[in-house]
Amino acid sequence: METHVLKQVPALEITPELFEPFGQVIFASEDGAPYGPADAQLQLQNGTPRFYIMRLRDRGRRFHKITRHLRCTQCLGSLEGKDWLIGVASASSAPCPDGETITAFRIPGNCFIKLEVGTWHAGPYFEHASVDFYNLELSDTNLFDHDTCNLLERFGIEFEILPSVHC
Repeated sequence: METHVLKQVPALEITPELFEPFGQVIFASEDGAPYGPADAQLQLQNGTPRFYIMRLRDRGRRFHKITRHLRCTQCLGSLEGKDWLIGVASASSAPCPDGETITAFRIPGNCFIKLEVGTWHAGPYFEHASVDFYNLELSDTNLFDHDTCNLLERFGIEFEILPSVHC
């Protein structure tokens, strides 16, 4: 019988500064404000952008797979103001991120995140029965730009995101 390690990672309350190595946090701005650095800095030129609503159910807080997209940025945000969780690791040329570098964040329902090209991510995860997310990526991201590492098979590690930690 194979054993594995369950590594618990506390979810940090997301801030633009803490999330900067992985992407951007986008909050509401006043209508008419000019485009600037607080807006999502998108890279969608490598295909046809796809903006859709993704329904996820019963996700919990555990994961053992982590994914990256090398051709585009990705934006995710929940509908209905529901909070959610994500595990992330910085972009790298390695086939898998180092498990010690995986960080987790709690994203409140009043913002969305933009993941930088190549950022490793696991999620969205949540305790709700279901959550609808808006998702902006390329039309073929899930077919041709979905590089996934199975952390359980590779390192014998499964992750559990713990409730929020205030910094």
